[in-house]
Amino acid sequence: MIEIEDIPLLDDPIMIAAFEGWNDAGEVSSSTIAHLIEVWDAELVAAIDPADYYDFQVNRPRVTGEPGSRQVEWPTTRIYLARDTPLDRDVLLVHGIEPSFRWMQFTSELLSLAVETDTTMIITLGGLLADVPHTRPLPITVTAEHPDIQQRYDVEPSRYEGPTGIVGVLTDTAGRTGITTLSAWAAIPHYAAAAPSPKATLAMVVKLEELLDAVIEHADLPDAAAAWQRGVDDLAANDDEVAEYVQALEQAQDTTDLPAAS
Repeated sequence: MIEIEDIPLLDDPIMIAAFEGWNDAGEVSSSTIAHLIEVWDAELVAAIDPADYYDFQVNRPRVTGEPGSRQVEWPTTRIYLARDTPLDRDVLLVHGIEPSFRWMQFTSELLSLAVETDTTMIITLGGLLADVPHTRPLPITVTAEHPDIQQRYDVEPSRYEGPTGIVGVLTDTAGRTGITTLSAWAAIPHYAAAAPSPKATLAMVVKLEELLDAVIEHADLPDAAAAWQRGVDDLAANDDEVAEYVQALEQAQDTTDLPAAS
């Protein structure tokens, strides 16, 4: 069940959703949503009751606060409203955790909120581990299933087959209800997946600027991305095997990017 605050009448809203867990390599999707919440000064307007969807031995609650005012913070999915955006429309930002149980019911609750607020588009974000070099721009792949949406945004349908996460379920179900959907995925170097990847987060923000035709404040992301790359450079410099592997990935990508490549 979604606990909803007083949501005002929204102006042609869109929803951008990301979930921690299996869909979030390098924490790129959840970090992107956190960035948007911060730069757009979004306010919490709804939260899903965690008791129905989460195994608290997997996603444990946290104790927070100062002595005398400490409280338990339960892991859940929260929805924020951003009204002061460069899009000239309202944005619902879903900052979630992949549920442990009842995925279809969970998806239905989110889509019910989308329908009630007249949301016209849902963009889901994800991150995956891939054979890409950290020294090159990290690729963002955007897909859509409806031919009209593919043409409008110049994107391809997804050809992935295999296990999926809550992002895949939400995207598929939303598309079947008639809501415009896009899914954006960042590729994270698998040899540098142990820490958050601000370089991938910056790339995702830039891709959202392209999709939404708007300028989004980058804040400290460029500096954080540069620091991350220096850190991975140091890793490669101190490990001959990693250095050789990065060089091979660079050569493969540079060859693929040549004009004559098919």
